[in-house]
Amino acid sequence: MDQAERLRIIKASQHSRPLARVITVTSGKGGVGKSNTAINLAIQFRKMEKRVIILDADFGLANIEIMFGAVPKHNLCDLIYQGKNIREIITWGPMEVGFISGGSGIAGMSNLSRDYLSYIIQNLVQLDTIADIIIVDTGAGISDAVLEFLVASGEILLVTTPEPTSITDSYSLLKALYRHPRFTQETTKVKMIANRVEKEEEGEVLFSKLNAVVTRYLKVPMTYLGCVPEDAHLSRAVMQQVPVSLQNPGARSTAAYERIARRLLGREEEERQPKRGMAAFFSHIVTGKK
Repeated sequence: MDQAERLRIIKASQHSRPLARVITVTSGKGGVGKSNTAINLAIQFRKMEKRVIILDADFGLANIEIMFGAVPKHNLCDLIYQGKNIREIITWGPMEVGFISGGSGIAGMSNLSRDYLSYIIQNLVQLDTIADIIIVDTGAGISDAVLEFLVASGEILLVTTPEPTSITDSYSLLKALYRHPRFTQETTKVKMIANRVEKEEEGEVLFSKLNAVVTRYLKVPMTYLGCVPEDAHLSRAVMQQVPVSLQNPGARSTAAYERIARRLLGREEEERQPKRGMAAFFSHIVTGKK
């Protein structure tokens, strides 16, 4: 099946249906709190009465399900190869946050037949009716798989810490993204979150330094969403496999996640953030390879 035919399948699924807001969370290196950010933002969105599903696209690790404290019975491979429908592969976690394990399923989507692709897309677009917001948690670092997800996303949250290696790896990730042949500044916005900072000023300085280099050499400025402080309550919650936003609503980190979530929802109205929905998101992945 050629690229044009795949696009026709996807476009046919987009008529007269709601579109979810797809937010992709990423980082230049592992261990900076990317998955923790994804799940706590999901909890905060649920507190604001938004329906949320997390797609775990980190094929090598299972951070989201560990933090959920639940092992999913099915993943995206079961949708593709075992005939499961989209609702059967969703695991429901705390506060009814939905979770889909990507497994290695997405990586093989570009090689599927017309019938398979049609079936999968018809299922995936149902997520637009199940969720208001879909959070895609990518793998860490720079890989072809991570870049495919970032290029497909209209909204990217880059999690960075003050560690020098995190800053340099974040820049390297952005450089690879901005030089990707399918990246367009008009359709993809990068928003940075400073994680594990001692105080708010440290987060602002971190953003200013990274954004200055990105703006100078890559010519595409970022947006700053805010910071999450170093917090013993957060570390304890991670060890106990419970999102800090649930375990300790009064923690500093919980308040930070709430502020960031509110800014994201506020900017959706302010910027009139376009919603791509899952069909458009996956169209980049299954048709965009050169």
